Amino acid sequence: MNFSQFSVIMICNYIKVKEAKNLQYFASNLDVAVIGAGHAGIEAALAAARLSCKTAIFTINLDSVGNLPCNPAIGGTAKGHLVRELDALGGEMGKAADETFIQSRILNRGKGPAVHSLRAQIDRRKYSDRMKHCLELQQNLQLIQAEVVDIKQENGSWRIATKMGAYYICKTVIICTGTFLGGRIYVGEVSYESGPDGLFPATELAVSLKQLGIPLRRFKTGTPARVLKSSIDFSQLEEQYGDEPVTPFSYDTEIPGENRVVCHITWTNEDTKKIILENLHRSPLYGGKIEGVGPRYCPSIEDKIVRFADKQRHQVFIEPCGLSTEEMYLQGVSTSLPEEVQHKLYQTIKGLENVKIMRTAYAIEYDCVDPTALHPTLEFMDYEGLFGAGQFNGSSGYEEAAAQGFVAGVNAAHKVLNRDKFILSRADSYIGTLIDDLVTKGCNDPYRMMTSRSEYRLVLRQDNADERLMPMGRELGLINDDQWDRFLARKQAKEQEILRAEQTVFPPSDTLNKILTENGTAPVSTGVRLADLLRRPQLNYELLREIDTDRPDLPESILEKAQTEIKYEGYIKRQNAQIKEAKRLEDRILPKDIDYNLIAGLRLEAREKLTNIRPVNVGQASRVSGVSPADISVLLIWLEKNSK
Repeated sequence: MNFSQFSVIMICNYIKVKEAKNLQYFASNLDVAVIGAGHAGIEAALAAARLSCKTAIFTINLDSVGNLPCNPAIGGTAKGHLVRELDALGGEMGKAADETFIQSRILNRGKGPAVHSLRAQIDRRKYSDRMKHCLELQQNLQLIQAEVVDIKQENGSWRIATKMGAYYICKTVIICTGTFLGGRIYVGEVSYESGPDGLFPATELAVSLKQLGIPLRRFKTGTPARVLKSSIDFSQLEEQYGDEPVTPFSYDTEIPGENRVVCHITWTNEDTKKIILENLHRSPLYGGKIEGVGPRYCPSIEDKIVRFADKQRHQVFIEPCGLSTEEMYLQGVSTSLPEEVQHKLYQTIKGLENVKIMRTAYAIEYDCVDPTALHPTLEFMDYEGLFGAGQFNGSSGYEEAAAQGFVAGVNAAHKVLNRDKFILSRADSYIGTLIDDLVTKGCNDPYRMMTSRSEYRLVLRQDNADERLMPMGRELGLINDDQWDRFLARKQAKEQEILRAEQTVFPPSDTLNKILTENGTAPVSTGVRLADLLRRPQLNYELLREIDTDRPDLPESILEKAQTEIKYEGYIKRQNAQIKEAKRLEDRILPKDIDYNLIAGLRLEAREKLTNIRPVNVGQASRVSGVSPADISVLLIWLEKNSK
């Protein structure tokens, strides 16, 4: 073979390879395609499939389904509310958490019931395996390991393409990319493209979405190191036990599991602070390498040291990652400082003097969308059939992601099935508050749910999520007959107990007055109703057990719910009145084609903001930043004039 012949063969082979790379094959028609199998993707795919839509969920790696790349915990302040609400609607996260938790506690016990929040430490691998198996068993759902690299509109549908060359024609698409989209890892001076936990990033999809015109921006989050259990001196640490008895997340969990581990607490100190300040210039966050905005309410340890310069120490929670691993999670000390600096700063902490790092802490920067580009259904305003959920929408947290995934999944399915839109309001749920905040106000940093974000938190408690939302889940078709019957039985038992408390009268007695005086409240000289005793701040069911001998044998959860409604009856009535007034504005629907520039009396800023946000109703319009009460009055007058 001469050189010319060899050249011709090489050129032909090059053409064949190039043509092969450009080849694509058609795989399937889908009702709903979900991109990403994290917490948002799981709930989105399950909801759509359970509503009888032909659904596929795509993930870069099947072993990372339902991954917990940061703290392996579900719930927490306000987040526990989200999980309970999701379960009441027919979601999966609460059930999976109940099956895989290793320690469970209710936070804020010392405060009012509005802020009581369930939190569970989770066995990371068992949770992931459990969720993967759930997806595999679900009818109408296909779980596919494939990287989606391109997405475009075609003839009223969506066409998504994978890196392997397959493409799918889809009626709707839900983007649930988490921190994978354009992901980049930072550890000191080291920086490289990556998703969380060393997985591949979704770089080509990020390019495709930008070409489509999706308004992306950069956010950042981080995670602390995982360390070897045997290298920790637990004798120096404060122990933190779980609650007994255990309170489950899911209303379907009839027999809760047991606490299996003890968590621990320690503190940073002045030596920790000194090492961080000496190396602050090596932090990519302060060295200018990271463009993305980090989370305000879960900052890195270097960010805490700078922002809270006068604080002498910061709390560190040491928590297991599972029963079959020796990895321990150091909550409270996430960082992106260089690896050798991490060793030094961790070893200044009491109990961690000889600690060995198994996984280095890192920061990750990623692309996400401006959520004001979305409707409350989480469908894009300008791209019909395209939805977003989870960290892609600018939120942070597994629970926030799962809640959005469920709403997006239901609405994608309803779009396919030509059913009504599913929109939760601020007045009926934390999920509604979360989504309303995102699509109405937007977010300048990763959004985290907190009880203080809800103006109706006394009504939106975690203990009554079933009464608030299970009827909606039933109407959706995601709550079965057994679940519904158990809900009705719980509701009836609570109502009967409240009625009993109102009708039960205790005569004055030495036993009763002893209980009252010992607990710092006035004795009685006449008969007193059980309900009136429970309304006293100093008293509860447990303290009155000795005289309340006819109390029926009810679960603690029923008694607690009844006690809350009795004790806070006046406040709850007042908040329900506020909700009724707010609902009046929510019921005033704004036309889709309304031109705010033509409404006389609206201020210029209000016109611009309302045009960009496109609120669904007057209630949502009233919460848009820059829209005043006077503007809302103008809108109401305009609606009244044009309603005929």
